[in-house]
Amino acid sequence: MFTGLSAFPLTPMSELGVDEGAFTRLVEQLVAAKVDSIGALGSTGSYAYLSRAERSRVAQLAVEVAGNIPVMVSIGALRTRDVLLLAEDAQKVGVKALLLPPVSYQKLSAEEVFSLYETVTANISIPLCVYDNPGTAHFEFTDELHGRIAHLPNVRSIKIPGVPEAPDQAKSRVDRLRALIPEHVTIGVSGDALAATGLNAGCEAWYSVMGGLFPKSALAITQAALSGNAQEATRLSDRLKPLWALFRQLGGGLRVVATAAEIRGFCTSPSLPLPLKVVSGEGRQRIASVIDELELS
Repeated sequence: MFTGLSAFPLTPMSELGVDEGAFTRLVEQLVAAKVDSIGALGSTGSYAYLSRAERSRVAQLAVEVAGNIPVMVSIGALRTRDVLLLAEDAQKVGVKALLLPPVSYQKLSAEEVFSLYETVTANISIPLCVYDNPGTAHFEFTDELHGRIAHLPNVRSIKIPGVPEAPDQAKSRVDRLRALIPEHVTIGVSGDALAATGLNAGCEAWYSVMGGLFPKSALAITQAALSGNAQEATRLSDRLKPLWALFRQLGGGLRVVATAAEIRGFCTSPSLPLPLKVVSGEGRQRIASVIDELELS
């Protein structure tokens, strides 16, 4: 399940709780588009803002709605104890894989991070994806640490940040990591603006923010790259440069995608947990215009 497009949907919510109907509609759209997997409760899914019970419920909904499409959920938490409890909850509701970022308040050392993955992988019965996201977890993996972790039991994929923009440098980056990890562990790129570059450079999966709302547009890029048509994948990605610009200018993919989900009528406002807020005013109008101009779907 760690190849192709893994779409990461928003978890719409207000201070009253998760909007289960809106979340269900988002997942149903991913099922209809036939994405390769669904990454519920990722950073786009605001996992860090939810209680254990809420996370278990969202995971359950995702599994029920997804049907035959495999669901992966994040089990990130500050304490290893809580990570293990979240893993247990997720496995009980039938998810097919777990996504683990090294979440911290106190800065973690490399040995502490390795110990986290060592403990968790020894106590789960389904595959795990290593979540490398220094922007939210505030920890920077080395390739050597990835190599050590990738040899642990149940590790099956590594979700890396965006690759370098230059294709030759992107390939060198992917090749360096590939040389240190087992063949059965895939490399998945995130950072949507550079997804085509990462896929063309040898990444087997795209862990996608935009794919959680616009799966058909994301699938077109993914399928072109994985079929060997690097030129078409690049063309399709370049066509979305206005969207990538909005991600940079308006506070990141989460805020833009949440705003877009409201504009498209998948959920009502507010759709993010306070103190996070969606884009308003002129920025919101720009998002609506870009969605229409690019015919995102």
